Amino acid sequence: MLDFSRSILLIQVASTLAMVGLIWFVQIVHYPLYSRVGEAAFARYEAEHNRLTSWVVVPLMLAELATALLLLGWPPAGIAFTPAIIGLVLVLAIWLITFTVQVPQHAALVQAYDPAVQQRLVAGNWLRTVAWTARGLLVLWMLSQTLGLSNPLDPTAAVSP
Repeated sequence: MLDFSRSILLIQVASTLAMVGLIWFVQIVHYPLYSRVGEAAFARYEAEHNRLTSWVVVPLMLAELATALLLLGWPPAGIAFTPAIIGLVLVLAIWLITFTVQVPQHAALVQAYDPAVQQRLVAGNWLRTVAWTARGLLVLWMLSQTLGLSNPLDPTAAVSP
């Protein structure tokens, strides 16, 4: 049976890696295609995008934030305070960028399509993409430490129970 701290880490790994995949999809595919929706249909498209995306993103972001906070108090064996605090700082940076930059840009696009706003949305989203990618690597490293892998990149590394 998993202990509480390992369960926290597993939820964090799952939520973070889901967001890493999602942010790369959004960055490479979804946001660049905004320019092809067409101005007449764009405001409605963007409103639906915001509504539907929230159903996927909000639970994952909340799980990620909650587990990042919980890891500070209940780190699994092999995880020091520093990686946990780095993970929390990255989550907070992502939330800050999301709610001070990305959300206002989406709100502007709900009013009408603006190519300049869309370009800023794509360009600014690289900050979140990099931050979530760094978090993904960090949580994988933390998981490898709890599994006792001496070198997580070595497929022949021994696993301790």
